[in-house]
Amino acid sequence: MDLTSYIENLRREFGDAADAAGPEARATAERLTAMLDSAVRLTLIEVLSEAADELTRQLDPGVVDVRMRGREPQFVLTVPDHWHGSPATGPGQPPFPPPPPEPPAPPAPPGEGEQGTARMTLRLPESLKSRIEQAAASSGASVNAWLVRALTAALSDPQQRPSPPGAGRRISGWVR
Repeated sequence: MDLTSYIENLRREFGDAADAAGPEARATAERLTAMLDSAVRLTLIEVLSEAADELTRQLDPGVVDVRMRGREPQFVLTVPDHWHGSPATGPGQPPFPPPPPEPPAPPAPPGEGEQGTARMTLRLPESLKSRIEQAAASSGASVNAWLVRALTAALSDPQQRPSPPGAGRRISGWVR
């Protein structure tokens, strides 16, 4: 995206406004706008970055980044590998993934004898981390609060509890 034309337009508008005060004011305005070129360019890049962040929050799945090529910003859309479309929508079109799960109810306060909070390190795939961040953002909760609620709900509902490795497997038959 070429910002130069926008900066030149702003410089021209500022000069035209200064014309009302005379030629000296126009010359001063031209000198000021020349000195402000970098500041205006940086401000426009900040606006574009905030716009990209806003689009990322609304875009599911995917991320919009602003990258610099020389002095000019570029928007870059990154989508997950599994986002290839469906027969109904065609290749390259979104397959309309299901909406993120509703956040679980808030956790109960610590029970008798519990120690408040504890710290835990969790390693998970980057794609799952992104989905958790999106779900938390869409529910208006922090990632930590969303995870606490999800884990509390999973542990309180026996139907949602994961089975230990090897549990539930039956082998039947006979051996000689």
